[in-house]
Amino acid sequence: MYAVTKPVISQKQLIMNIALIGYGRMGHEIESIAVKRGHFVKLIIDQYNEDDLNGSNLKGIDVAIEFTSPDAAFKNISKCLDEKVRVVSGTTGWLENYSATVDICNKNLTAFIHSSNFSIGVNLLFRLNGELAKLMERYHSYNVSIEEIHHTKKLDAPSGTALTLAAGIVAQQTRYKKWCFETDKTDDCIPISSIRKGDVPGTHTITWDSDVDTISLRHEAKNRKGLALGAVVAAEFILSRKGVFTMNDVMGF
Repeated sequence: MYAVTKPVISQKQLIMNIALIGYGRMGHEIESIAVKRGHFVKLIIDQYNEDDLNGSNLKGIDVAIEFTSPDAAFKNISKCLDEKVRVVSGTTGWLENYSATVDICNKNLTAFIHSSNFSIGVNLLFRLNGELAKLMERYHSYNVSIEEIHHTKKLDAPSGTALTLAAGIVAQQTRYKKWCFETDKTDDCIPISSIRKGDVPGTHTITWDSDVDTISLRHEAKNRKGLALGAVVAAEFILSRKGVFTMNDVMGF
């Protein structure tokens, strides 16, 4: 068991007792921001104490914030939801179990929110991406592509954020039906290039290219603080709610 982290300031908003599931760089960043916003981190789970994620230790927890790995996410999330603990999850690569997670959440009358990226800036990018894709439906001289760059320890490729961007384009286009890797591109797919280097927190670029010009949307994360802040804000949002939500709900889109 990890020591309870106490808040250093008080806030007017409701104070949360938080379980952090995953205590890597993101977990540490979330802890720092949560405490600064007046919340208590009551339980910390990582690969060394997985058995501590149980009903006894989850008593009194308001929200679990989960950033782990694709193979562990569904198990972690469902354990919390079964204990009626609200969950914020930022893990990507596990969404084949998303529908089952929704069912578990609704059965237990609790709350759940997942996002491929909780950064406020990235969610603004998602919105702009969809609007630009909608406008580009009329201009078939432009071809779209996505590039994502992340640190070498990122497990999944393409990133969940890149896949969300691709889905946003498909939703607004008749030309594009799916995403594909850059090496497998066809006329009806959105090619995605995944680059892994250094300690890059995350850079995503959507490019619409024609023979006469290029239009790009780009988001570059300078650190992990924006993503961590968004996850805590999402936890604050679902604290008094029941149901399944998205970052569009949090952002008020």
